[in-house]
Amino acid sequence: MVSGARMLQAAGRALRWNTRQSQRAAMLARPLSSTPLRRSQGGSDIERGSQLHGFVVEDVQSVSELKLKAVRLRHQRTGLEWLHIDRDDANNVFSIGFNTSVTNSTGVPHILEHTTLCGSERYPVRDPFFKMLNRSLSTFMNAWTAHDYTQYPFSTQNGQDYENLQNVYLDAVFRPLLREVDFRQEGWRLERESELGWQIKGVVYNEMKGAFSDAGALFATRAERQMYTGTTYEHESGGDPQVIPELTYEALVDFHRTRYHPSNARAYSYGNLPLAPQLARVDAAIEGYVRQKPVEVEMQVKPFGEKMVTEFGPAESVGAADKQTKFSVSYLANDLRNVYETFSMSVFSGLLLNGASAPMHQALIDAHIGTDYSPNTGYSPYTRQTSLTVGLQGMADKDIPLVEQRIAETLARVGESGFEQRRVDAALATVELAYKHKTADFGLNLMRSVSTGWFHGVNPVEYLRVSENVERLRADTGVFSKLVDRYLARSQHKLKFVMLADPKYMQGLDEKEHEMIQSKLAALSSADLARVDEQNAELAAEQGQVEDLGALPTLTLDDVVPEAQRFAVDMGVSAESVPVQWRAAATNGISYVRAINAVRDKYPELWPYMPLFCEALTYQGTATRDMAEIETDIRLHTGGISFSPFVSTDLANLGHVEAGISFGTHCLDTHVDRMLELVLELVRETNFGNTARLRALLAAMATNMYNDVASSGHAFARRLAASTLTPEMSAVEQLNGLAQVRFLGDLRRSGDLENIAQRLSQVRDVVFDRATLRTAVTANAGSTDANARALERLLTAYPDAPEREGAVDADKFTPTPGRFFCPLPVATSYAAQATRCVPYTHADSPALQLLAKLLTPGFLHREIRERNGAYGGGSVYSAVQGIFSFFSYRDPMPRETLATFGRSIEWLLNHEVSEREMREAKLSVFGDLDAPLSVSDEGMAYFTAGITDDMRQERRERFFAVTPRDLRNVAETYLAAPDAAARTSAAVIGAEGLDM
Repeated sequence: MVSGARMLQAAGRALRWNTRQSQRAAMLARPLSSTPLRRSQGGSDIERGSQLHGFVVEDVQSVSELKLKAVRLRHQRTGLEWLHIDRDDANNVFSIGFNTSVTNSTGVPHILEHTTLCGSERYPVRDPFFKMLNRSLSTFMNAWTAHDYTQYPFSTQNGQDYENLQNVYLDAVFRPLLREVDFRQEGWRLERESELGWQIKGVVYNEMKGAFSDAGALFATRAERQMYTGTTYEHESGGDPQVIPELTYEALVDFHRTRYHPSNARAYSYGNLPLAPQLARVDAAIEGYVRQKPVEVEMQVKPFGEKMVTEFGPAESVGAADKQTKFSVSYLANDLRNVYETFSMSVFSGLLLNGASAPMHQALIDAHIGTDYSPNTGYSPYTRQTSLTVGLQGMADKDIPLVEQRIAETLARVGESGFEQRRVDAALATVELAYKHKTADFGLNLMRSVSTGWFHGVNPVEYLRVSENVERLRADTGVFSKLVDRYLARSQHKLKFVMLADPKYMQGLDEKEHEMIQSKLAALSSADLARVDEQNAELAAEQGQVEDLGALPTLTLDDVVPEAQRFAVDMGVSAESVPVQWRAAATNGISYVRAINAVRDKYPELWPYMPLFCEALTYQGTATRDMAEIETDIRLHTGGISFSPFVSTDLANLGHVEAGISFGTHCLDTHVDRMLELVLELVRETNFGNTARLRALLAAMATNMYNDVASSGHAFARRLAASTLTPEMSAVEQLNGLAQVRFLGDLRRSGDLENIAQRLSQVRDVVFDRATLRTAVTANAGSTDANARALERLLTAYPDAPEREGAVDADKFTPTPGRFFCPLPVATSYAAQATRCVPYTHADSPALQLLAKLLTPGFLHREIRERNGAYGGGSVYSAVQGIFSFFSYRDPMPRETLATFGRSIEWLLNHEVSEREMREAKLSVFGDLDAPLSVSDEGMAYFTAGITDDMRQERRERFFAVTPRDLRNVAETYLAAPDAAARTSAAVIGAEGLDM
């Protein structure tokens, strides 16, 4: 589950308007129009004023550009608001949410989010949320706590599944058991450890300890606390670890009573399922409730003029010791409820901050004052009064006056002159293209785009009228100068926030935690302590019980379609002898082009440079055009151009890999020629010798990748553990693991930019070779000829790699076991274990994938999350990579978790797998296999990995046929066999000094 407002947004796990997520603006900025419609999907009459199952229809609007109808309803007795989006899309979505603004930082809405999903009156089983994951074909299930609201969304393509999940979610939020034992498991508890003494445990407590040890997330949340003093936003809705233990069970129950009420709720539904049965289910779920006045909290900050605040945070091992300072300037902006101003500010923020052509980027990043923007930089429309922030990280504290001066000068210049019109046109073109792009999770994205404003009282349908705002902005002469003058130049509420690095910061947190524990113990009598031990024993006994899950609804394997969806492709060869995969599909007038250049296993010394090379292609510019000009062209004519390293294992042999580079782009059909011209320009003419820009890029990449470890440590631990087992995972570790983090740091510290530029030029000579190129085009059938002509022009001019002296093959890979520990300044740890198994086409591969699906709910979730208090953990089998992995996330007990991984296999071998467990594992797998794809991804399994539709169907049939005996056999053969240790590695990322 995702929770924690500022902390988790700053950690990159929630939508935020910032420099690295600027395209999120497209969710609020679409070219739509809205006109009344009187007919609902399914043929039933729905019009304004209609009454259905206790609800009255307040508005009905159609949005022709998106082929949807929006219906707003309100429950007459309670006031519950409902937005239904009727659209011909089988990936149906439902969400129930509540206003949950806080007046303290105990994390009560976050902990309540967890405990509501620990059993309800109709479904009195422990943790029905996680258990439904394997009884469903859901394409998405989660819950999250934001600043002002908590939501419980799911999506599925199966009608019965939709009804099942809707019933479970509704009973969970309106009639939860809210047992104290679940509060102690999910929130916090004192627990006596034999070796460590008294500890504070709890899933949310440990999650937020990890979040607060992330320097970037901490900076963002502390700055916002200072920005919004006296309001709900000065508190951490996810919970501050120093404050969470102040929360009582009684306060949790009272918060549910006052906040989880229909009068305080918003329901959202989307897709092609009929609305009336859903209304009936919700009406029944809230029977007995009557309208009540929602709780109000202070959201309006009192302007304080200008102030500067300095705090301390964790030191980061990346970068120079004298350049660890973070600094930002925040300005109070418009009221969130003004939709046009929110839209205008989002566009303004992108133009000001994003990309090489952005004036603030040129003033701060290109000047090498810091490594990158500060984590809170950007426009934030997640508070009642929005804010715009500009800042830097990786800078010296002596440069704070200079940064402040540069920010003020840049804003003054923009206020006077505005932005180049081509850049404005490009920004709006990107917005307009984004909604034409057919994504698999459109319904969820739409929900996210309207939620914040909706919970603040905005009519959510206003967010569907974006064409009006686009046209209004185009006609609004001097709009950006007006925004600068209104909110920035004459700001009455401006915060300058500094965070200095303290090498002993983490030690200080440990000391504070120890003091808090001692204070708690001092307030307890011996009888109280005995009761605590008794409660912990009760919790442990509860966690070990085998439950009867008969109350929970479930699908059966009869609900799974026997035939896999097929994606017809045509294979051709260009005039330049380049293989081309063609797929004709309904793309809404967009053409998608992908390409792969394979270099196989040659030039191992250049491989670590590939991530930097890929980023440099869209950052450096060329000898004749700077990146600012090129970037504007890309945004005017395309939805973006991206390059990335590519690695894929042979489907029949784990020892053989294909490696190289891939790139992708898309555009309106009318822009294909220009799009491919831009691709060719980047491929042939990128100027790696521009060392000034290369220096800035390298600094930003090194900083950002290091920061990623704190929020995604489980992924890094899995890569590290698997890196000694197969060639692909060895390459992945070099490209996207801790090895790459170290490599970028070493490059940055070396300062030898001329040599780095030379290496990047060598990579270009090796990688971009027409002889090793293959391409794929997905487009409307009517645009195939135009795409073919444009592609031929690209391929005719595509480089031929010159012969390179001294080229050597990579050393033959030999799998070896290993145990790794990576110390980092984090408060919680990440553990992983990986075992090399079999390739994709091996007959045992499906059983291994099912085994991973069974171990997580059957054993690992209980042991790692419930008992050890980690935020998450489980097992995964990657069929293409041939790796069976275990992992834990934000784990206070990584050493015990490593032992738990082994015990899970012992459990399986001594456990008789039931028919129910087998069915649930298969349902979970089929849910993954049948997840909807964006149109651009259809047919890509064959293009990238060589997996044909027939291969997918054969594997599907094998899944149906796997038996419990097969699971035992693969566990014995690959995970418990005497030679398993020689094919297994483990890794832990955690605090320095951790006893492993």
